[in-house]
Amino acid sequence: MNSRAFRRGAAAVSAVAVGAIALAGCTGGGGGAPAASADPNAPVELTIATFNDFGYSDELLQEYMDDHPNVTIVHNKAATSNDARANFFQKLGNTGLADIEAIEIDWTAEMMQYSDMLAPVPEDLKGRWLDWKEAAVTDAEGNMVGYGTDIGPQAVCYRADLFEAAGLPTDREEVAGLFTTWDDLFQVGADYKEKTGKPFLDSANSVLQGLANQLEETYEDAEGNVIAMDNPDVKTMYDTVVEKAVPITAYAGQWSEDWYASMANGEFAAMLCPPWMHGIISGEAPDVTGWDIADVFPGGGGNWGGSYLTVPANGDNVAAAQELAAWLTSPEIQARAFANVGAFPSQPEAYEMAEVTDATNEYFNDAPVGQINAHRSEAITVSPVKGPKYFQFHEALNQAVTRVFDGLQSPEESWDAWVTEVSAF
Repeated sequence: MNSRAFRRGAAAVSAVAVGAIALAGCTGGGGGAPAASADPNAPVELTIATFNDFGYSDELLQEYMDDHPNVTIVHNKAATSNDARANFFQKLGNTGLADIEAIEIDWTAEMMQYSDMLAPVPEDLKGRWLDWKEAAVTDAEGNMVGYGTDIGPQAVCYRADLFEAAGLPTDREEVAGLFTTWDDLFQVGADYKEKTGKPFLDSANSVLQGLANQLEETYEDAEGNVIAMDNPDVKTMYDTVVEKAVPITAYAGQWSEDWYASMANGEFAAMLCPPWMHGIISGEAPDVTGWDIADVFPGGGGNWGGSYLTVPANGDNVAAAQELAAWLTSPEIQARAFANVGAFPSQPEAYEMAEVTDATNEYFNDAPVGQINAHRSEAITVSPVKGPKYFQFHEALNQAVTRVFDGLQSPEESWDAWVTEVSAF
């Protein structure tokens, strides 16, 4: 979930120390399962670490515990995806990780360098997920080490009340017609800001993310070569954001306290919106009645976010953790998680379930979110190459945009600073 939704919650963890992984040594790819003589009914406490609202409500976890009386589940949420990543790579192969660890899509390739430190998904579960979802977490030996959770087909969420006040259409189909291209989006945003004096979009870096997810190659190519500084598409993407997105956005990035608060106070009128964002908006602005969703995304389609559950191979409760991870990512539970928080399933079987096909969202003016997300999924034509260093390159470019937004550097100065920084990666 990209950079999925980053919910506020647990305290931040220390900075990442990926080098610690090398010191930890290999734990073996066999899965670290307990001996066959272990009692499967013995009391066990399972810890699960996520970084946002995956839809794993207390009621849902209690249901599993009711069916497994020997199991107690402790669910911890990191403050941000960055915090979760730092904690994961610092402790992988050592001690201190949860029995189940959530992994964000943008650092999946980085994780796959250490796939032997994760317990493989049982063979009988393979084929459950979309092909590209499984391929991303399958190593050269054929071990799949991640249980797919959601995907993030993007649409546009908008405040119909603010649109109406600005003289813009409010009907979903008409709104969709406003945003078929990025130039359309930027022009509508510029007109809105000129008329109202307020920003149109929530954040500049969400535009950067949307553009990046429509490129086949950004910072690394399919062979693993670093192309970031020489790829003209990256420079064009950056120039587009600082020239056209920065002037019409309220914030450089998302997830700040002010950003959360502004969902309710009408500081901005629209957001680039994967399905996992729905729960964040409704949770932060429960009394706002103007939000709606348009079945459109500039430039066609794009997938922002999506996550996995993993089971560290040296955990104390590997077999029990694998059973819980399989249940949490089953088609039935994925369909329910979608109903709970809008986390769109990564398993085709779930798409035939009523929880998805008939889904509407009362908060978003009864928008047919099941149909919208299905259409947005069909519009995705690019599966970007995200190599082991993707997260670092992209986060550094986010910071370059932020420096421009904050007026600390000119676009040219900030780009040059980015090139210098990432040349050392």
